Amino acid sequence: MTLHTAADRLTFLRQNGIRDVECIFADISGYPRGKLMPAGKFAAGDELRIAQAIPMQAITGEYSYHAVFPDADPDVRLVPDYSTLKPVPWSSVPRAMAIHDCVELVPERAGQLCEFAARSVLKNVVARYQARGWSPVVAPEIEFYLTSPNDDPNQPLQAPVTRGGRAEVGQSAFSLNQLHEHAAFWNEFLPALDVLGIQSDTWIHEVGLTQFEINLMHGDPVAVADQAFLFKYAAKEIALKHSLNAVFMAKPIAGQPGSSMHLHQSVIDTDGKNIFTGSNGDETPYFRQFIAGLQCGIPELMLIYAPHVNSFRRLVSGLQAPVNMHWGYDNRTLGLRVPGGSPAARRVENRIAGSDANPYLAIAASLAAGLWGIENGASATEPMSGNAYLEGHGLPRTMLAALELMEGSAVAGSLLGDRFVTAYTSVKKLEYENFLSEVSAWERRYLVPQA
Repeated sequence: MTLHTAADRLTFLRQNGIRDVECIFADISGYPRGKLMPAGKFAAGDELRIAQAIPMQAITGEYSYHAVFPDADPDVRLVPDYSTLKPVPWSSVPRAMAIHDCVELVPERAGQLCEFAARSVLKNVVARYQARGWSPVVAPEIEFYLTSPNDDPNQPLQAPVTRGGRAEVGQSAFSLNQLHEHAAFWNEFLPALDVLGIQSDTWIHEVGLTQFEINLMHGDPVAVADQAFLFKYAAKEIALKHSLNAVFMAKPIAGQPGSSMHLHQSVIDTDGKNIFTGSNGDETPYFRQFIAGLQCGIPELMLIYAPHVNSFRRLVSGLQAPVNMHWGYDNRTLGLRVPGGSPAARRVENRIAGSDANPYLAIAASLAAGLWGIENGASATEPMSGNAYLEGHGLPRTMLAALELMEGSAVAGSLLGDRFVTAYTSVKKLEYENFLSEVSAWERRYLVPQA
């Protein structure tokens, strides 16, 4: 059923017994925010507004007062994407949800996408490809942990007890038995993905304790980012119903592998042909130029891929997490991997982003950097065939280093917009300063006896 008219929407909502609609969007952290609207008003297309600052709310709940944000904190209009209207599978009462765009109301930018909203940033990057007659294609692989409830943040996260009465102890990578241990969660979660239109491929038990990975099918970047956004929302809500936490921190448990969000990327032309592959099946110049753009742009956009203090704990040698921007063929020690496959399926896997990254922004940053490489005829390094961990770190090691690099970068503004970069870094400063205000267990453990 198409949902373009009020009558269509009302029919859909009535058929599903929907009482109200979650009008949601992702803030800069990828967290769902918005308003709840009566179903009849949503169907009729009643106007909905929200403060412009909300898309840029910090994880601490704070707001930046940088001059890039208007003092008046004006409203933006929430405009629904009706193709995303779906029932909410985990709701205790019939409810629907729809993803919305944030659209400016201030006279000088009225009708334009709000440049502070994550979905807007991605749409603007995709538009640059479309202007060339190209369509980028993206597929994310998302990792996360299931943990026991954690009501005291001073205590570490723990693996949940399984059917056998014990918590998992390790050595369970790719184990089907361990997938079955949480069958109640999976039996509700996987059908929920179908209801939400999230097109998944395979799912596995990863290396960490109760760590899992689901691969989403390749597709249009905005549609795929919508699915990744809803995937996280659904996982967290359904896990709570089963006395579990679905955790997307990059490094939630000390001594365990981090969680990533690898991004597979290719580009097709108007004939549906992969621009990375020539008529003879060989690589085109575009292929290595795209890689070169990633090599140049990713370090300066590292704060997008690793947005929190915790994110940088994942990026350590030896645990299949990248530490530099080398590239090569079917080599998982690299930041940029070219998977094996047919020439028609030639693609680049960006392995930098953690699962804590906002999917809209991570995809936007990666596609923007690749396009910059093509537009500037950039030259990639030679592919590496050995162990890239031996080459040492070539990426920022801390949130502060990444913040300072992005803040001083001319490239970052050209890729994602100067005002967005200014706004984003101003919020990240707030978060970092808030982090510095707390004293950690490490400091108490080692400094109290000796300092």
